[in-house]
Amino acid sequence: MIHFIHFESSDRTYFGLPVTLINSRLSRWCNLSKCSWLLFCFSNWNVVDTGYAKYQGNRSFENTVAYLGIPYAEPPVGDRRFRAPLPLNIGRIEAETSGKILNATQYPDFCVQGSTGAGDAGGAGTEDCLKLNVYAPFGAKKGDNFPVLVYFHGGGYVYGNPANWPFDGWINQSPNVIVVSVYYRLDSFGFLAVPEFEDPRIGDFNTGFQDQIQSLRWIQTYIPSFGGDPSKVTINGQSAGGGSVELHLIANHKGEHLFSGGIVQSAYRVPTPTPAQQQSLFAFYAIHAGCGIGSVAIQVACLRNASISALARAQDAAATSGLTYNAFHPVLDGKIITDYPSNLVIKGEFAQVPLIVGATSNETVLGGNNFTQALQEAFPELTSVDLEEFVKEYPLSEFESTSQQFQVATGESILICSREILGGAYAHATKAWTYRYNQPNPTSGSPAVGHAAENWMMFDGINTGFNGTGTFTPMSPVEKAFAAELVAYWLSFVRSGDPNTFKLDRSPTWEEYLTTGNHPKQRIVLQQPINNSKTNAQFSGYLGVAGCTQ
Repeated sequence: MIHFIHFESSDRTYFGLPVTLINSRLSRWCNLSKCSWLLFCFSNWNVVDTGYAKYQGNRSFENTVAYLGIPYAEPPVGDRRFRAPLPLNIGRIEAETSGKILNATQYPDFCVQGSTGAGDAGGAGTEDCLKLNVYAPFGAKKGDNFPVLVYFHGGGYVYGNPANWPFDGWINQSPNVIVVSVYYRLDSFGFLAVPEFEDPRIGDFNTGFQDQIQSLRWIQTYIPSFGGDPSKVTINGQSAGGGSVELHLIANHKGEHLFSGGIVQSAYRVPTPTPAQQQSLFAFYAIHAGCGIGSVAIQVACLRNASISALARAQDAAATSGLTYNAFHPVLDGKIITDYPSNLVIKGEFAQVPLIVGATSNETVLGGNNFTQALQEAFPELTSVDLEEFVKEYPLSEFESTSQQFQVATGESILICSREILGGAYAHATKAWTYRYNQPNPTSGSPAVGHAAENWMMFDGINTGFNGTGTFTPMSPVEKAFAAELVAYWLSFVRSGDPNTFKLDRSPTWEEYLTTGNHPKQRIVLQQPINNSKTNAQFSGYLGVAGCTQ
């Protein structure tokens, strides 16, 4: 006997029968011989046909299918290392698969990792990583036109594995959206830069960022096969993922309309150097990879033949080299990223879409005891005059300790300022909602609401580790209820462009961020009350963020 076959939507009919009747009676009158054809039909509900390949997903919840590791571009291996991604060769896929159903039930290998800076060595992962994960409602099909959320992970543009930010639970909560998480090249594999890359025969700038753009192009063409609407795409990310969203907002997409909304969480606002400013970093990297002889073209050719291990050791060494610019990050390439992001935002040269932007209460990702020294290292172009102004803005007398002074001065500059810069600009141009996340990660051992605290709450209690690893810890019922409210806000914005339209009934109204009027610069404080499961709605005027750099 078939004990259970469930249909997720009670207001639909199948084969002329109401779903409720099928659900309640199928197990009583259907035996295997009578219903083998039904089983064949329903087993194909977690198979999607993109037109060039069929992928079988993993039914992770009764109402959710995760299609994992779907390629969106050609593998960037061999001579394609340090080059812009090529669109997926669907003819090659068709020839290789011959119509077979491909297994998309397991997470793919993640992109080659850099060190987290905590004493670990990078190098795990693969270069053949230009994949994405698609989370969809069970039974979603072309024509359903569900809105789409695209997530770019954080990790300083250096490390990160999308498997650590699963979205199965989001679809289970709200089976009326599609979510896509994107793998993109990291560290030197994604952001090696030298002025000679102006010649595309040698290499390309910002290949990791171009990976993200290529994923959005793939989504525009193929997300309808999964039930998604390419005209309703919201891009979202946290930390370097939030920084990526900010870059997409100001990037030159050459007239392509790749998204219709943005969610920026704790945007990692590192300097956007010129290729010339990265030249010393390139030289250091080439030497430590055993490729420091000859012209840049010869060195790059050597680097293309070097092992992943050699490059991983070289990029890890660069991070602690003491160079003025010692990190592989997005650069001003003059074509896609044409100016400093803040400059473009201030000039009004950004995508005209609705926006959510915010940060945690106690942000920072910098270490040390001297905040001016830390800022000088993070923002090498700061002058002594600039640093004197920082000291005036953050006098020790206004803080309980030097550690608090350090956290506030560095956290506001590198992470929190985007809330005002983007929030203010978008309040004038479109619509904006801003927030302060004020719930500590309960596993951190600290009452501070540090960087990425919301990730623990929104992604099943995750703490990320070294080389793409992660550890999930159990959540209490109150934490799960709070997480559901956060997810509902986010997905309401994805569905309608407003976090309030489909919020949970128990959640407070999230007031729009305005720069004028009776209550300007209000933001919601997202905080879990101690003794119940309702979101603590706190509204406050903007608390003057000082020290915002370009």
